[in-house]
Amino acid sequence: MPAIPLHLLFLPLLAIVVISSTHFVSRARRRRAGLRLPPSPWALPVIGHLHHLLDALPHHKLRDLSRRHGPLMLLRLGELPVVVASSADAARAVMKANDLAFATRPIGPATRLVLADGAEGLIFAPYGHGWRQLRRICTVELLSARRVQSFRAVREQEAGRLLREVAAAAAADQAVNLSACISSYVADSAVRAIVGSRFQDRAEFFRLMENGVELFSRPSLPDLYPSSRMAMLVSGAPGKMRRVRVETMAFMDSVIQEHQLCKPDNNGDEDLLDVLLRIHRDGDLEFPISMDNIKVVIADLFLAGSETSATTLQWAMSELVRNPRVMRKAQAEIRQVLKGHERVSEASLGKLDYFHLVIKETLRLHPPAPLLLPRECRSPCRVLGFDVPAGATVFVNAWAIGRDPAHWDAPEEFAPERFGHEGSVDFKGTDFEFVPFGAGRRMCPGMMFGLASVEVALASLLYHFDWKLPRGMAPAEVDMREVMGVTARRQSDLLLVPVVHVPAPYDDQLTIVG
Repeated sequence: MPAIPLHLLFLPLLAIVVISSTHFVSRARRRRAGLRLPPSPWALPVIGHLHHLLDALPHHKLRDLSRRHGPLMLLRLGELPVVVASSADAARAVMKANDLAFATRPIGPATRLVLADGAEGLIFAPYGHGWRQLRRICTVELLSARRVQSFRAVREQEAGRLLREVAAAAAADQAVNLSACISSYVADSAVRAIVGSRFQDRAEFFRLMENGVELFSRPSLPDLYPSSRMAMLVSGAPGKMRRVRVETMAFMDSVIQEHQLCKPDNNGDEDLLDVLLRIHRDGDLEFPISMDNIKVVIADLFLAGSETSATTLQWAMSELVRNPRVMRKAQAEIRQVLKGHERVSEASLGKLDYFHLVIKETLRLHPPAPLLLPRECRSPCRVLGFDVPAGATVFVNAWAIGRDPAHWDAPEEFAPERFGHEGSVDFKGTDFEFVPFGAGRRMCPGMMFGLASVEVALASLLYHFDWKLPRGMAPAEVDMREVMGVTARRQSDLLLVPVVHVPAPYDDQLTIVG
């Protein structure tokens, strides 16, 4: 949910949806009479509360509004009733006490054009028997600890490529675009784990995924005004959605055909597409998985496994160069534990303590999806004493919760030591003051998959290189502004000057796994 350029909405909306919106609002008021609804800021006709998000990152603005109106707010974005939870207690009420009531995802009319009924994948699948079966497949088959561990060689090899790219810049005493290097590393690691090294046209795959990210990261008129036929007619989003669906499905057909033709006789090492195709062939599920659903799940896994990991890695390095004391302490631990080692292996990461606190602190300050993924209220319920109507979209502001002074001392400071003192606080869905991956039934199932890519790359960058800012820049001058897409990424690329500390291994004959 990115910052919304309101001036682009005013003119078409005033002409197109005023009648349908007025009808919707009056009908909604009659339906909700007698309810104790959460407090709201002031609203405008037609657009509701959209103007409050003008020229601001939504998680920032919603945090500011919650300070005035309370930890549970009701907004109207166009026609859509939206409830925002901005405290640990509100998050607990949504994702634990009323988890079943909020266990489904909203799908607007424009988004529905991309996702066929019964083929919504894992992210958008409505709560029910089909979703529970797919979730079980993901946790047991696709994203289990054993399966994630099976891709260890892939991650280590791609980390080696990342190091060699950085080492080339170090040899030339030049700054390296670490944002671009990290994005390439994460994307290649994810695509190899998901569809294997037999996949040839990765550039086209990345292009299609980027197009999907761009579409899903911005609101559209039909999704803001679902009852307006005119909104669907004048918006460019439906046409783009249809084109993305046709292109992506056709491309995934070719990927799957190539995958099946090139499949080796040895069935010992399965990538995630292998697993899904095997389950599809076995055909012993209560709710069979269609080929269309397999294609959408592959896209879900790639987006969830690459976008969030790349964002976390970039913010971790940004915070470390901005806080040299923390950088030195993390490097000292890694270099002491791995002293004499040629490279970082995943097996050695379990011996690191402070390093993992750095990752926790990065996730506290910079949750990749600051508002998590939206939920939809399936049935009326009460949250913190307020009535939440059925059909309302619910956001949990994990970014605001992670910076709440009620739970965190000096919440804006990057201080990994706080997790050493508060060792019981973790991001696994039981501590609601720290929920970067959500909690409850719709908690991110790919948490371990994403973190594995972050850990080996970050440890390798810190072990092999010291880092300087370009052109004599001071740490306090590092640009920490965000831009909102599917994740809250850095607005500008991170440019750093690497200095070799431990030479990175140059292994020209890497084994391609998958």
